[in-house]
Amino acid sequence: MNRLGRDGRKTLDSCAQPPESYARMAVGDVRGVLQYVPLFRGHTFVVILDEGLPEPAVAEALLDLKALQAVGVNLVIVVRGSKLAGMAVDDRATDIEIKFARVEELEGVAAVLSRGQAAVLEWSEDAILGEEMSLLAVSLGAAKLIGLVNGPGVRRGGRPLHAVPCSRLAELTADEGEEEPVEGASLLKAAAAACEAGVPRVHVLDGRRQGVLAEELFSNEGVGTMVHTDSYQEVRPLREDDVPELLTMIGRSVRAAHLVPRDYEEIVEKAEDFLILCVDDNVVGCVALHRYADGFAEVACLYVKQSHEGLGYGKVLVQAAEHRARKLGLASVFALTTRAVRFFENLGYKAGLPESVPGERMRKLAESARQSTVLVKEL
Repeated sequence: MNRLGRDGRKTLDSCAQPPESYARMAVGDVRGVLQYVPLFRGHTFVVILDEGLPEPAVAEALLDLKALQAVGVNLVIVVRGSKLAGMAVDDRATDIEIKFARVEELEGVAAVLSRGQAAVLEWSEDAILGEEMSLLAVSLGAAKLIGLVNGPGVRRGGRPLHAVPCSRLAELTADEGEEEPVEGASLLKAAAAACEAGVPRVHVLDGRRQGVLAEELFSNEGVGTMVHTDSYQEVRPLREDDVPELLTMIGRSVRAAHLVPRDYEEIVEKAEDFLILCVDDNVVGCVALHRYADGFAEVACLYVKQSHEGLGYGKVLVQAAEHRARKLGLASVFALTTRAVRFFENLGYKAGLPESVPGERMRKLAESARQSTVLVKEL
């Protein structure tokens, strides 16, 4: 996962040198982090440290918070639990030189932030993502409300639910017919309530894990659960400035799977056919719906970045192409594939006859000598 470099680690740990994983951070990881810096700068994050978190995890979280402050994030650090826990956080924040001030009342937070300091306050409410924290985040215009909980957080089937739109809350928390019920449903509901109150994104993380905050914030999918109301995941039309990114993604897939190569001019010429999938404003996949005469339409050019495979994005893209086809009044679509037959079959496609494909497309297929399977779906 993408990680930030560490300053002052020796102050908090007994290690004289940082762990090897930090020393060998790849250039790609640095680039992945840097893309978020302009997105985060100037925004406010409210971060809640749950009661009873392990000391190493708290130390790591504070190092990540220091790094966030260094890139211009305004921080509210809420410490749940005893006064002793609050004092320990104060001591650590002082050691690693986080700019902060202790706040006794919620009303004093805004003034501290206006001075360029992080606001640190103790909180004794039972609910980690309760109504008052939501109201505080909304009043500050916070971009994120983050709960580092003393537990696994929100999971289903032993894995975190990553990006959850508020609109799916009822579906995910329903008991009837759910083979794998959601663990931490109360946290999920509280996060959704905060979103509905006006916080764009609410993160629920397993605060016991060292480094979980950086891993969540500096990667597209994250490692915890994010409940959101804004366009975290978006399918949109292709823009010309997307084409270089597409060519890089397609080129990698062409080499790996011997797919049909594309060039800049070909994509630009058919730009209106393409849809792009963005996650956190980063292009991660594409699909095209090519129309032919007599009502034929092909779902084609389906690509997902290698780093984002296995996350269901191919399905999202195909369904977006089908939705476009329905809006155009088309009765069916077809796909030609050599390697993804099972994938399309799972989406309702069935083996089709050559007559399901327009003659011009079949001629081009014959010229390529590719042994593609014809798959058709009635819309």
